[in-house]
This record gives sequence, C-alpha cells and structure tokens, in this order.
Amino acid sequence: MARPVTLFTGQWADLPLETLAAKTQAFGYDGLELACWGDHFDVSAALSDPKYCQGRHDLLARYGQKTWAISAHLVGQMVLDPNDFRTDDWAPKELKGQAEAKREWAIAEMKRTAQAAQKLGVKVVNGFIGSSIWHLLYRFPNYPDSVIDDGFKFFAEKWGPIFDEFQRLGVKYALEVHPTELAYDIVTAKRALEAVDYHPAFGFNFDPSHLLWQGVDPVRFINEFPDRIFHVHMKDAGVYLDGYTSILASHLQFGDHRRGWDFRSLGHGQVNFEAIIRALNRIGYTGPLSVEWEDSGMDREFGAKEACAFVRKVDFPPSNVAFDAAFEK
Repeated sequence: MARPVTLFTGQWADLPLETLAAKTQAFGYDGLELACWGDHFDVSAALSDPKYCQGRHDLLARYGQKTWAISAHLVGQMVLDPNDFRTDDWAPKELKGQAEAKREWAIAEMKRTAQAAQKLGVKVVNGFIGSSIWHLLYRFPNYPDSVIDDGFKFFAEKWGPIFDEFQRLGVKYALEVHPTELAYDIVTAKRALEAVDYHPAFGFNFDPSHLLWQGVDPVRFINEFPDRIFHVHMKDAGVYLDGYTSILASHLQFGDHRRGWDFRSLGHGQVNFEAIIRALNRIGYTGPLSVEWEDSGMDREFGAKEACAFVRKVDFPPSNVAFDAAFEK
C-alpha cells in the first residue's frame, strides 16, 4: 500500500486552510500536515471548543483530505532558544522582549499542543527543540567541553517534562534535525537521545534536505535511527559551491543565487530519493511522505503540484518475496 502523500502547510500559512485544502485536492495530495500557525490548527481552540477538532476533519474531508500530523516548529524552538528579538512575533504580544517568559510560555504551550494533538486524533507532532549552544558551533574563543554538556542537560531539564506529557497522552514528538537545533546531525542526534535516556516519546521527523548540505548521508541517518523515524519530510536541496561562497551561506538570504547551497523543489536538487525510499522500506516506515515545499526560484503552486507527482513516482512498496524464491524446489 502506498504511503499517504501530504503537504506541510507551514509555508502556506498566508492562505486560509479551506483555500489550501481545495488546492491540494486539485494537486493530487492525500492530506495536509497542519501547522500550528495561521488559521490551520489553533491549539487553544482545540482545547476550548469541543467542536473545533471535528470541524478541522470535516473541512478537510470536504476536499478529500486527511491529516496524520501537526507541526509546532515555532513554539518548540523557543523552549531552548536564547529568545532574542527574532522570536518576539511567535509568542503572546505581552511577552515581547522577555526571553525567559517566552521560554516558560513555550514549555506550557508544547504540553498543550500534545493535548490538542490527542483531541485531533493524530499521533505525531513535528517540530524543533531549539538550542542554547548553537552559537558555540565553532570552537573559538574556545571553551571547556562542560559547556556543551550543560547544553544537553538543559535540553533534558526543559524537554523531559514535555516528553512525559506526550507519553502520557500517547503522542510522539518528532524533531526535525536541523541547523540551529541541539541535534543537527547524526552525532548530536544520538547525544540528544542519550540526554533524555531514549525517552519513548522523542524521535525524529526525517528531512534529508537539512542533512545533505551539511555533508551528512541521509540514508545513514535512517539506518542509525530505524525505530525513531516518526515522520518524514520530502524536501530537496542542492550544494553549488564555486570557490567563491562557502557552505555557511555567507549571510545571504535563501534564494540568493550567490549562496553555496539552497533548498530546491523535489527532483531539482541532489537528494537521492530512491535510496531514501529503499531505506524507509527496510525499516518498515508506513507513515506519510510530507512535502515541505521550499524553493525561492519556483512558483509554489507549480512546485507543489509537481512535487506531489514526484513523490508518487518515487515511492514504491517493499518486496514481500525474494526475487529468486521461484528458483527453489
């Protein structure tokens, strides 16, 4: 059975959900991964209005769409982030400029998000966790290893109780391993799992695009964490180093042609999706393949429609029989 093909709505939050659902039906999608911003999924409404979650399902059903996951990237980031001016618009207005107040709100909101997910009937919440030590990526001026140790302890302190709430409710939290997160490659992903004693509610939203440009093998990531891939994003990226700009992107905005790498619509970058599908088949992943569409050089409706067709073409079921079984007597 083919995996459901969904579209992550985070990059489409400027559109009302009903408008987007009509478009994704026309594009050929099975459903939507609902972002907890815009009007797509409102955590407070889900918890205060007994009819809200069913209303979301009813709206999607009118357009032949379903949902298997919601995403809380913005709130999740604030749990560990330094929470400077960049996150002011993600929290209640009265918390603007108050780093620790934003953090405490985000911790409570993530627990509420788990509750809302349960009410909606989805088993996975995708998102970020933030990082208190990302700015220390390059070791100069140098610092003792204990500073990094403290960063992972801080993660366990702040996220451990959140994961406990997820576990209590039967919901998983899937971190999108990503630069600016505490876990951004295989080594740091392992360390994050160790920091929370491999909490059963904590795993990963696998996204190959964020691994590829760093030089991390996406298939190896799947092989390293076969029981922790809770959700999958389908997103492409390309590395275009020409000896002038660096892999660090030179402080250039996404979409700037001078960057050393950038995101690309599916099939227009360098991610080997066939190898990824084979790896997902090997670990028995049957959840959604969710298109996270990001390509500054392409019309997004053209790209989203083309991406849906691309995923359907590249996805294939695993074999249930050895090809040479018929040779046996």
